[in-house]
Amino acid sequence: MRNTAINQPAGAGQLPAPQLPDYVAFMDTTLRDGEQTQGVAFTAGEKLNIAQALLELLKIDRIEVASARVSAGEQAGVRAITEWAAQHGHLEQIEVLGFVDGTHTVDWIVAAGGKVLNLLTKGSEKHCRQQLGKTLEQHAAEVMQVVAYAQQQGLRVNAYLEDWSNGYKDNKDYVFGLLNLIGNSGIEHFMLPDTLGVMSPAEVFRALADMRSHFPQLQFDFHPHNDYGLATANCMAAIEAGVTTLHCTMNCLGERAGNVSLAEIAVVLKDKMGVRTAIDETHLAAVSKVVERFSGKWVAANQPILGADVFTQTAGIHADGDVKGGLYETQLSPERFDRKRTYALGKLSGKASVLKNIEELGITLSPDNLKKVLQRVVTLGDSKETITADDLPFIIADVLESNDYQHIRLIDCEIHSNLTVQSQVRLKVEINGNEYEEGGTGNGGYDAFIAALTNILGSIGFTMPELVDYSVRIPKGGKPGALTECTITWAGQPRNLRTRGVHANQVYAAVLATLRMVNTHLHAQSTVV
Repeated sequence: MRNTAINQPAGAGQLPAPQLPDYVAFMDTTLRDGEQTQGVAFTAGEKLNIAQALLELLKIDRIEVASARVSAGEQAGVRAITEWAAQHGHLEQIEVLGFVDGTHTVDWIVAAGGKVLNLLTKGSEKHCRQQLGKTLEQHAAEVMQVVAYAQQQGLRVNAYLEDWSNGYKDNKDYVFGLLNLIGNSGIEHFMLPDTLGVMSPAEVFRALADMRSHFPQLQFDFHPHNDYGLATANCMAAIEAGVTTLHCTMNCLGERAGNVSLAEIAVVLKDKMGVRTAIDETHLAAVSKVVERFSGKWVAANQPILGADVFTQTAGIHADGDVKGGLYETQLSPERFDRKRTYALGKLSGKASVLKNIEELGITLSPDNLKKVLQRVVTLGDSKETITADDLPFIIADVLESNDYQHIRLIDCEIHSNLTVQSQVRLKVEINGNEYEEGGTGNGGYDAFIAALTNILGSIGFTMPELVDYSVRIPKGGKPGALTECTITWAGQPRNLRTRGVHANQVYAAVLATLRMVNTHLHAQSTVV
């Protein structure tokens, strides 16, 4: 332990000066408390995979995998985990929540191959009297009976003091009385939950410092919930009060607002408190994805450390600052978590954002073409919120294929399609300075557009060439909002002509490809209307 200066909350002056531990351990309860998230129920196979990832990849110190006596299927799932853990040296790190129910919980855990019981006791007088209908002494006596039986069966025992946060606030003499009665029973960890997530950091510090002052011989864990969004801050306060073990879940799973995020608190302890943990940060994102898939609960795009967008710069000025000297980089580098920094493309993009993405592609553009690509990105960003890096090759190819002349220019194209009737188009174009407007119908939006365009071009003596081939593709990944590239091949002499159009809407991509064909022919013919 090392002495550390701290701003103590008001009223805490009489307490011993806090010390930050050199090392903080984590008990992950994704598979038990996290499974209490609404709509989450892991299969036995999913639990085994998550347990393996937590212990082997993230190097978690302890994991709580289930509640005892839930079902025969749950017991079989725990047995699969304990059998694997025994073969890989992790058996003592597997823990199961149990209850004050005589011999039943202990027998269930022993049959499942478990070695550690986390016994749920009543940490508030209200729970003890109103839920159990027992006195403190009666409850403590029953707890002692379960502990003694568990130890006889070869189990190690930890104890939760359920609703400890309210219990301490309402009547801390009850809490102290319970610990006086069971504190010498051989229980290894006394686990103090903020069951309803009601505490503030100052309250956590005062309460835990007081607990440690009265019971310096006992090992306390802190189990936070996030109802006020204070779980991470509360964990920091717990560490400042001298607690050396925190409970957490992956992806903040848990009842209501969930538990503290393992990823967040592990990184905060390292960066903001200088405290050592066993966590391998490079696997946080990968394990998060596993838990996402199995739980069906998706991490918010802006969730710290794990969210899809947290290492994406959107504003062009940020990308420019990174290019000129890493001005917008922090300790939270994506490489630290085996991720990559990206630069969003859209209407807020600047030249630096485009350059960063082009560098990733290994492409070199002239200043003029770079300017054109940026303009296309900004224009497309007005109709499509974000242009992805996968969209960029389409835009670049489109720009490089384009030319400066515009004999025909699209002013407006309004397309209406219906399931049971033909599509209708209202088209307005400018050809060599003159405006033309025409309607058309057809079997689909593009067919209706061709009908309207053919009528307009016919009035100036232009004959539409035969369409030889038509293909549409989107970038890899198959995202519904991706840009669409439409490539059309037109019959011609001495060779066919192939034109490309790029747009967020595939019909308009075909429209742009078609207008490029017309532009090419009009330029070649030097048509004057």
